[in-house]
Amino acid sequence: MEDVWAAAAARVGAVWLALVLGLIVLPSALGVSLGISEAYMWVLWATIRIEKGVKKPQPQMLKTPTANGIIERDETPMEKEIARLHPVNFEFSDIFYFCRKGFEAIVEDEVTQRFSSEELLSWNLLTRTNVNFRYISLRLTIVWVIGVVVRYCFLLPLRITLATIGITSMIVGTTLVGQLPNSSVKNYLSEVVHLTCSRILVRALSGTIHYHNKENRPKKGGICVANHTSPIDAIILTNDGCYAMVGQVHGGLMGVIQRATVKACPHVWFERSEIKDRHLVTKRLREHVADKSKLPILIFPEGTCINNTSVMMFKKGSFEIGGTIYPVAIKYDPQFGDAFWNSSKYNIVSYLLRIMTSWAIVCNVWYLPPMVREKDEDAVQFANRVRSAIARQGGLTELPWDGGLKRAKVKDTFREEQQKNYSKMLVRNGSIGSLSAGTESD
Repeated sequence: MEDVWAAAAARVGAVWLALVLGLIVLPSALGVSLGISEAYMWVLWATIRIEKGVKKPQPQMLKTPTANGIIERDETPMEKEIARLHPVNFEFSDIFYFCRKGFEAIVEDEVTQRFSSEELLSWNLLTRTNVNFRYISLRLTIVWVIGVVVRYCFLLPLRITLATIGITSMIVGTTLVGQLPNSSVKNYLSEVVHLTCSRILVRALSGTIHYHNKENRPKKGGICVANHTSPIDAIILTNDGCYAMVGQVHGGLMGVIQRATVKACPHVWFERSEIKDRHLVTKRLREHVADKSKLPILIFPEGTCINNTSVMMFKKGSFEIGGTIYPVAIKYDPQFGDAFWNSSKYNIVSYLLRIMTSWAIVCNVWYLPPMVREKDEDAVQFANRVRSAIARQGGLTELPWDGGLKRAKVKDTFREEQQKNYSKMLVRNGSIGSLSAGTESD
């Protein structure tokens, strides 16, 4: 009996692997589509319409920092608002302005909410739902149960199989190509391996990606900068072109992939001790950019994952290297799956499980015209100009805050800056002089 079950399991496994290889892996490697993804997305749209009872929805863009907020903020500058309370002199009532600002920050500041998943306007039949949701009809309950069975019993095994094939192919392919001497043939084969494996990995995410303005794709010897939402951002971009990655050396499976890929492609990996040496990092990146035969560098200047509603401060280091900057805007559609990685809440394994049990990863990628640093422009101004272009194209909110606040406390200098501004206002209005004169007369 056990032999019968073993033989049956072997046959099922063989059929499963043959179908995956024939219907998904091979077409992905050749860059063609059999229409399976399109049919699957059509079914998803139909299911969402059943839940919403409306026409095909459009992706929701967060236009202002308070578009989905729970409080309404008064953006009037400090000096004007205090001036409305009293014309010149210092008053103890000024403290209420700072108290209100503090209460607003406690209830809902514009920084920390960028480090949690974007709230949806309606339920997408996944685990994470809208906080205001109260009732599920019997029909939706049945649809949700069917969805759980499909996602965990069919999609998850399929995606794990595809991910395994993609990662194994990446390691084996780059290792073999890495044995060849440096030549144009080696570079060509390296790009083929990277593109092929990236396409398989995108299929493992049920990815539907729309690339716009392909004439602006990054060219060799340049620097590609993009907003950062998830570790899969790199896979999304390498599905349409090859890049030289920049990052820290890791251990485990990631370390195996890094050691294999660097043999075939000039990626820039740094040891933990080297990553803090800013001059060494800049030197190696400049050497890479100076060689116009090497692939463009892919950098995420925010330095951490943001929830795809905003673009936060770009670190200036990427813009001090020189060369041409190729901005790229990435905008995910959260209706079918939340691509944001909240690394403070989920480890990488939990995150990948959430991604692989979602409906699909749908996103738009815009290649923006190349930009160069102007003569009278410093690195910070150049970084802000690039960030603004990405934010406008992606429909994202532009915030000046450092993404490092995700794990670090607010610096004292921010509080001191507000104190200095208030002191300057009092000095300018003559309040300090009036207080001093009153004290001397007493």
